[in-house]
Amino acid sequence: MKIRKAKLKDIDEITKLLSSLFSLEKEFSFDEKLQNKSLKKIITNNHIGTIFVVLKDKKVIGCVNILYTISTALGAKVALLEDMVVQKKYRGKHIGTKLLQHTIKYLRKQKIKRITLLTDNDNLKAHQFYRQLGFEFSSMVIFRKGI
Repeated sequence: MKIRKAKLKDIDEITKLLSSLFSLEKEFSFDEKLQNKSLKKIITNNHIGTIFVVLKDKKVIGCVNILYTISTALGAKVALLEDMVVQKKYRGKHIGTKLLQHTIKYLRKQKIKRITLLTDNDNLKAHQFYRQLGFEFSSMVIFRKGI
């Protein structure tokens, strides 16, 4: 198993992972063209974000997508964990844990001060996973408006 930054050649495999992730989410739907376009923008611009992939036998079996912004509250760069997914047959083997630990270590080196993420309210497995890695529930409430 190897973890590295995503490359343009990984987009098709990452897109397949996102398809499986979006099939579980209530608020989002999969659109291959949109996902490919977004992935290309992130991979080619380090100011937007960083995507890490997990490789097994040279195939992408997991990924995490991190986006960047500046927090006025912290006066520093912060990250949004936008997507994280491991192929179903590899779940429960600590691959996601290793991927997220790798990502956190990288973000600390980049002086990122906070990681925020969203999960479906009823995705208790994800809640448990993130809590085991030190994430805490926030008292903040999410509002959205499409524009």
